[in-house]
Amino acid sequence: MNFRPGTRDEPEINLIPFIDILLVVLIFLMLTTTYSKFTQLQVNLPVADAQAQRSTPKEIIVAVSSDGRYAINQQLLEGASVEVLTRALQQASQDTREVVIIISADAAATHQSVINVMDAARRAGLVQITFATQQSGSATARGKS
Repeated sequence: MNFRPGTRDEPEINLIPFIDILLVVLIFLMLTTTYSKFTQLQVNLPVADAQAQRSTPKEIIVAVSSDGRYAINQQLLEGASVEVLTRALQQASQDTREVVIIISADAAATHQSVINVMDAARRAGLVQITFATQQSGSATARGKS
């Protein structure tokens, strides 16, 4: 029996296993966490003014019959050449470039007569062209080109 007053060693806490476990948990959390990047776009939204009137462009309706005759705004043209169509479109547009040409061709009209209208519109400086079609319910629909 040892009755000597000895120095007792105090228990020592070993921190190395604790640090190892914390590092493993940290690595696990880093690998399983999803990082989402929020990309920001600088967008300048337009300002709507309810009082402003939207200007609608003038419409010129060019009708093409099955026999190759043309009518501009329901007025029959005397000639069927591109030059006559160009002069008539220039007169109908009255130096306004905000004009939409609506080609309403008969189903039996030749492709060349429709191409003549498009060529005359190009020569007159009118570039907005729309074709009118008829649906099965007899309603007129317009599709831009």
